[in-house]
Amino acid sequence: MKKLWGGRFKEATSSFAEQFGASIHFDWRLAPYDIQGSLAHVHMLGETGIVSKQEATEIAEGLKKVRARLGRGEVELRASDEDIHMNIERCLTEEIGAVAGKLHTARSRNDQVATDCHLFVRAQIVEAVERMLCLQEALVAQAKANPVAIMPGYTHLQRAQPILFAHHMLAYAQMIQRDIGRLTDAWTRTNVLPLGAGALAGTTFPIDRDLVAKQLGFEGVYENSLDAVSDRDFVLEFIGAASTAMVHLSRLGEELVLWTTGEFGFVELSDALTTGSSMMPQKKNADFAELIRGKSGRVFGSLVGLLTVLKGLPLAYNKDMQEDKEGLFDATDTLLGSLQVATEMISTMRVKPARMRAAAEQGFVNATDAADYLAKKGLPFREAHEVAGKLVGHCVAQGCELLSLSLDDLRRFSSLFDADIFEAISLETVVDRRVSRGGTGSAAVSEQVQRIEADIRGTQGWLGAHRSILERL
Repeated sequence: MKKLWGGRFKEATSSFAEQFGASIHFDWRLAPYDIQGSLAHVHMLGETGIVSKQEATEIAEGLKKVRARLGRGEVELRASDEDIHMNIERCLTEEIGAVAGKLHTARSRNDQVATDCHLFVRAQIVEAVERMLCLQEALVAQAKANPVAIMPGYTHLQRAQPILFAHHMLAYAQMIQRDIGRLTDAWTRTNVLPLGAGALAGTTFPIDRDLVAKQLGFEGVYENSLDAVSDRDFVLEFIGAASTAMVHLSRLGEELVLWTTGEFGFVELSDALTTGSSMMPQKKNADFAELIRGKSGRVFGSLVGLLTVLKGLPLAYNKDMQEDKEGLFDATDTLLGSLQVATEMISTMRVKPARMRAAAEQGFVNATDAADYLAKKGLPFREAHEVAGKLVGHCVAQGCELLSLSLDDLRRFSSLFDADIFEAISLETVVDRRVSRGGTGSAAVSEQVQRIEADIRGTQGWLGAHRSILERL
């Protein structure tokens, strides 16, 4: 088949090279965005008189027919046509004849594919933010449903201090809030139009780039044509934000794996989100939490892969840049899927406050408060720390906890201990005295809930406004 660009060539592309260079087996996903861009482009061509209004209308109607055929699965996508752009142009030619060739006036596949990628990433930002919002809401719901459940907080995976389970859930809600912030910020640099840059130097036709930008909902246009066709910063930024989000999801997945073990037993995941063993009938595995943990590596790999592709490229467009899409698509699918599974796990998991409390009652998580008690009585904190450490050592030797000691036992280590020490180091007191902003005390956690719910309302407003931009296309 004759190539659309084949005018200066005397030999056909070898079959292996043709397959090696083709991208249609993955860039077919850009089809709806390619047609969006083409509809805006041809409208501009008609408005500026570059093609006649009749021709513009005929091309637009043909594009809509091709879009409908694609939606019904009636289009044969051919590797011989290389990419989604040329496949759509072939289909358009089949629909309306030679006038289809006028669609490509004043544009190149270089600025065309860049536009497709901007449109794709923009849509994925909205979708990812919406799924992050759902996860955030599930975390907050669990926090509000379990307001008094006390668990051990950990450092070095050793029991450290008691905290509210709600506090732990809200920590992940805050991580997701930062992920949302990165994506909504990335929208600004994604929402810029490269179309009109041509292959690299612009075009001799009197195009109206601002008109195309307005039709597609872009806030502006690239001010340099070389930059327009060679920029993939917005893809890097999206995958970078996705990578950070996957770090958070992986950490959450790791905790769910730990918390569902017999050794912890803090939560139980729904049967619908766990698997069994082909050999051991008693098993209930947190496989999907493990998969999230493992799939994070795919997204990190996509980021490193694209950084490596771009790092040595001279301006402007190079064929290497074809390698941006598979990683982008895979990172998108992995992030969106992981967010959905994580949301379902969190929203349906059963919390076990009794097991959490039993764990918090062991391991001397109130030792810091014993030291604080002595410090408030006037003992320098370093000396108070040493007294509390000796108390812990004594309890380890005796196989008991601090609260099981008598007042006489405590006074062997310091005469400053009085009867109020037992209230001071009870779990409820230890938790609720953490009154500082962002702390684990009940009042502080209630304030955190209010703040994160305000953030959620803000995100809902952002989503409504930005989804409407996409729905107008």
